[in-house]
Amino acid sequence: MKPKDHKEKQTQPEYTQQDLEAAIKDKVSPLLEETMEKSWGITIPKIETDITDQLKNPQLNIYLPPNLTFSRAKKLFKAEFLKRELRLNKGNVSQLAKLLGVNRRSIHRAMKDLSVKRETEAPLSKEEYNQNLIGHTIRSTLDQYKSVLHPEKMEKMYQEVSTLSRNIAKFLPLEELTWKEAEREFEKQFLVQALGESEHNVLKTAKKIAIRPETLYRKIRKLEIK
Repeated sequence: MKPKDHKEKQTQPEYTQQDLEAAIKDKVSPLLEETMEKSWGITIPKIETDITDQLKNPQLNIYLPPNLTFSRAKKLFKAEFLKRELRLNKGNVSQLAKLLGVNRRSIHRAMKDLSVKRETEAPLSKEEYNQNLIGHTIRSTLDQYKSVLHPEKMEKMYQEVSTLSRNIAKFLPLEELTWKEAEREFEKQFLVQALGESEHNVLKTAKKIAIRPETLYRKIRKLEIK
């Protein structure tokens, strides 16, 4: 897909990284501390930091099977991302094109190339989706501490996740990514994970995900992967 003229993009209130940082510090962190105090009788700064760090990053929340090549993973990501965005925008291609920064023909072409049809399922509410996304982020972070925290205490915290997510969603709007931004974020997250699984060995990673080492080096520099 090719980006369309900047003037055609839908205008919406700008929510900057500084706004996000302030909301997390002033609103989200106190909510997390209050919930931990209620569930555990104490607060654990490390868990709070891990959750807020995740909430600062763009949340793609699209599952891909393991051990995919880079090209296969990217194609599947595009298809799933397009399906999700169509549902979030109630199948309105014109509205979606504006949000993604492309033209309507590009959306229709991508739907054909990726075998994506307009969803027959009920449209997703962006508010509910945002709450579920935040809830998933919190649960996946808590899961990392299952082995070190008492099961009963963990269960108390899990029971609070729905309410906590609903309250946090009031301060963290759903981040709308353009098509180009979503592709970039997918590549960054996919490559960071692949490199980690291969002990940051570029040659080993390139072979595993079936791309040329020179291409991987170039992407690492372009995506500013450390």
